[in-house]
Amino acid sequence: MVTSSNSLPLAGRSTVITPGTSRVTNRPQLDPVDPSDPLKDPTSSEYRELQDLKQRDREVRQHEQAHIAAGGAHVRGGASFSYATGPDGRRYATGGEVQIDTAEVSGDPAATIRKMRAVRAAATAPAEPSAQDRSVAAQAARTEARARMELREEQQADEEPAFGARTRNALASYRTIDGAADAARVAARVDLIA
Repeated sequence: MVTSSNSLPLAGRSTVITPGTSRVTNRPQLDPVDPSDPLKDPTSSEYRELQDLKQRDREVRQHEQAHIAAGGAHVRGGASFSYATGPDGRRYATGGEVQIDTAEVSGDPAATIRKMRAVRAAATAPAEPSAQDRSVAAQAARTEARARMELREEQQADEEPAFGARTRNALASYRTIDGAADAARVAARVDLIA
């Protein structure tokens, strides 16, 4: 094992050290605490504000990405974000939205049902859906319920002529059987008389 002033022997870890990286993980080192720089001093309000903005930015982007991933073909464009400028001068996402097509599929209730299921899944995909997300999911559920009723009515309309024919055939068979039974009773009476 080769050692030099820039490396330490660590079992199972890379020992080649690039300036500005950690010896153990080979990742960039965190900025040291610098009390003269409020953005690097954990006790300063600017530092806390910056950390909060970074956290919110991650949450917002993950939230909107969950909508996009679950929404598939029904998503219209990408996510749009509202931003706040942090104490470091950078912009951080503080809110976002994804447009999703919630219109019914004209003339096809079965397709509308499938689409509204996808819309509900997209609306509730994030770990913590917002009030707007829940509202979109509820609207999709109502649209899906209407489409289910429409589909049921169509299926019943398609079944009625077949049901009517089946009923007529069943009644005719019953009459035939009933008529044959009457004829057999009459014949039995005749046989008894003779």
